[in-house]
Amino acid sequence: MIDKLIEKIQKTGAPIVVGLDPMLSYVPEQVQKKAYEAYGETLAGAAEAIWQFNKEIVDKTWDLIPAVKPQIAMYEQFGIEGLQAYRKTVEYCKEKGLVVIGDVKRGDIGSTSAAYAAGHLGKVQIGSKTYAPFDEDFATVNPYLGSDGVRPFIEVCKEEKKGLFILVKTSNPSSGEFQDQLVNGRPLYELVGEKVAQWGEEHMGSSYSYIGAVVGATYPEMGKALRKIMPKSFILVPGYGAQGGKGQDLVHFFDRDGLGAIVNSSRGIIAAYKQEAYKEFGPENFGDASRAAVEAMIADIRGALG
Repeated sequence: MIDKLIEKIQKTGAPIVVGLDPMLSYVPEQVQKKAYEAYGETLAGAAEAIWQFNKEIVDKTWDLIPAVKPQIAMYEQFGIEGLQAYRKTVEYCKEKGLVVIGDVKRGDIGSTSAAYAAGHLGKVQIGSKTYAPFDEDFATVNPYLGSDGVRPFIEVCKEEKKGLFILVKTSNPSSGEFQDQLVNGRPLYELVGEKVAQWGEEHMGSSYSYIGAVVGATYPEMGKALRKIMPKSFILVPGYGAQGGKGQDLVHFFDRDGLGAIVNSSRGIIAAYKQEAYKEFGPENFGDASRAAVEAMIADIRGALG
């Protein structure tokens, strides 16, 4: 799957991923109104609004981008109906030929991780039949429980030719409370990065490992160090745009050939119509505003990479 992601990045010339992290406050009134007319002001109505919002954004951006990253919490908050919207979103994006990174941040003891891995990346056996419940192409994984929590995901990835992005240095302001703590004189995130590189050596694509890393755009110097520690790991870079990251901050996340990283923007794209720069589109053309934001992001990153 890492080879497919790289192929899509090279084809589009856009090392970016659109984060499908919809809050109801991002969904324009006309979309919510139509969903509520069909399903009432219910969890099902909210889920329908989210699904229609996602569909419009995907329809307006799919030809520009290689991948999407739906954040499952934004769907889980609406219960079973929300998870159904998540599943529909994953299926629709794959129909459009997009690589789907399930931002699920799972990671637990072995048997639990095995169940998470089967549900999101693998298959489950029911009698004589097998099913792929969510069927994302990649998943994000929290490594805090150690190898016990990660290896079940790696085994499923080997079977299904799928991939992982392991949390190494996250973009949020308080990430340093744990991730920056020194262990034998070195920050913890470097030790996690070394472990990611080690896991990745066992699961290589043509040029990069199927085991990637999450490193926030808000910490460019740390990203520079981690790029050296994990030379064969693709880096998923959150924190662009709304969290303050800019194209010029990202140069060291990439290799000299312009590969090695993919940059995420969520509300900066999906809620672009709310920004001053795209206000002329208005809520009624929110999908077109998202497309314009994608084009601006691509130009920014291409300019930074030269």
